[in-house]
Amino acid sequence: MTQRPLLELGYVSRAHGLRGELAVRPFDPGSETLGTVDRVRVRTRTGEERDLELESLRPTPKEDIVAFVGVESRTEAEALVGATVFVYREDLEPPAEGEFFQGDLIGLAAVDEAGAPLGSVVELWATGEVPNLVIRAPGKPELVVPFADEFVPTVDLAAQRIVIRPPEYVEVGRRESAAEGPEDGE
Repeated sequence: MTQRPLLELGYVSRAHGLRGELAVRPFDPGSETLGTVDRVRVRTRTGEERDLELESLRPTPKEDIVAFVGVESRTEAEALVGATVFVYREDLEPPAEGEFFQGDLIGLAAVDEAGAPLGSVVELWATGEVPNLVIRAPGKPELVVPFADEFVPTVDLAAQRIVIRPPEYVEVGRRESAAEGPEDGE
């Protein structure tokens, strides 16, 4: 498997002040990644991409206030609002054994423990102590599974596959019709 050189970190939520600072909101609220890198790549809503060098960073509870080299005015900052922010994989420490970059989970084929396809991981929601995997497949209800060993026993990046043990209250493969038993009057 060829790993993507860029990992999606978050987005530019707003311009901050008059001197070109930006508020960057990471997808993982607990992420400190932006404080460990010197550069990022941004992709604007129009699809333009450019690398930006970090000049300064001030963390706040919801977002990081960032100054980038070359972004000097509010007008320049406003042009970046809504841009997706990526970090270079090569600029990050590799994850420890049994850990993964969240961005590497997107696109993995999700199967149950018997190997039956459930869909693919399309999003991660960082809404609690662990992220939640959002799994979708055409014609099937969306499945949201906590990314914890109890529910995700196997992640195989090389095979691009993740094994899911859905929470007990989710019945995978259940038919919508409850009338599978004998017909009325039989």
